[in-house]
Amino acid sequence: MAATNEFLTRIPRGSGGARRWPLELKARVVAETLIEGATVNAVAKRYELIPSTVSDWRRMARKGKLVLPNLDGMDFVPVQIEEPKPPMPVPTPTINLGTLDVIKGDVTVRLDAGTPPERIAQIAFAL
Repeated sequence: MAATNEFLTRIPRGSGGARRWPLELKARVVAETLIEGATVNAVAKRYELIPSTVSDWRRMARKGKLVLPNLDGMDFVPVQIEEPKPPMPVPTPTINLGTLDVIKGDVTVRLDAGTPPERIAQIAFAL
């Protein structure tokens, strides 16, 4: 990082203190973002820039206002878009249809779902 900081001290500054980047250096920064594995954020951080500035420079390059240098090892590859994967099914809560709970206060009586209604009424009355 020390080499980058030393490099940055040689960039001329305007009256407001902002750096005035020569077109050649802007092009070099943009070209670095096109190397495989590089990101705009990482390159911007290396040059102490905000990512939107680098994105603006990339836009200038796309419009032909910035000529990029030829960097060795820089290749363009076709983009392949994958089909979206179907959403994962939302698990539904399991409902146990085999039992019936009769609850009063802190007392719970668990009955078989086949318990006759008369018996359920007797138990509920007894609670």
